[in-house]
Amino acid sequence: MSAGPSGAERPRPLPLLRDLSVWAALMGLLALSCWAAYWPLGPITTAIGLGIAAIKAGFVAAFFMNLKRGTPLLRLTGLAGFFWIAILFALTLSDVLTRL
Repeated sequence: MSAGPSGAERPRPLPLLRDLSVWAALMGLLALSCWAAYWPLGPITTAIGLGIAAIKAGFVAAFFMNLKRGTPLLRLTGLAGFFWIAILFALTLSDVLTRL
C-alpha cells in the first residue's frame, strides 16, 4: 500500500484560477463603468460610477491585499486607508457643494 493523501482531503483551488476569476470580474466591472459613462443617465451616472469603484476596491482589498485572512495589523492598515479616503471624499464633496 502506498502512503498517499487520505480521501477526506479536498484539494484547494489554484490561486492562479482565483486570481484570474477576480481579474475577469474586475474587467467586467471596467466594461460596465465604461458603458455607464457614455449613456446619458443624468445625475445617476456619478452614483453608478462610485458604486462600481467601491465594488472594485472591495475586490482588490479582499483578494489581492489578503485582508480576509490577514493579520490584525494588516487589517487595521487597510481600514486606515479606507478611513482616509472617506475623509478625502467628504472634503472634496464639501468643496464641490459650496461652489454650486
